[in-house]
Amino acid sequence: MIKPLFDKVVIKAIESEEKTASGIVLPGAAKEKPQLAEVVAVGPGGLVDGKEVKMVVKVGDRVVYNKYAGSEFNIDGEKVVIVRQSDILALIEG
Repeated sequence: MIKPLFDKVVIKAIESEEKTASGIVLPGAAKEKPQLAEVVAVGPGGLVDGKEVKMVVKVGDRVVYNKYAGSEFNIDGEKVVIVRQSDILALIEG
């Protein structure tokens, strides 16, 4: 179990399709880093860099995040990314 601090959010990438819409199979090197993820853990927010940060995302949310944001880690055999809440661009509803 991981518990992020301050405005940090732990996310796990949602695997992208291995085929394009037209049925072309993409080799591993041709795929871009996924930008869709599921929120695994959320920090408490609070005072960050002199500003009050209220956490908007919650565990289980699906999000789109900044392509080059965060730091990748392996936690219990799973690859996760720890980002600031401000690196999350949008929530996916539905």
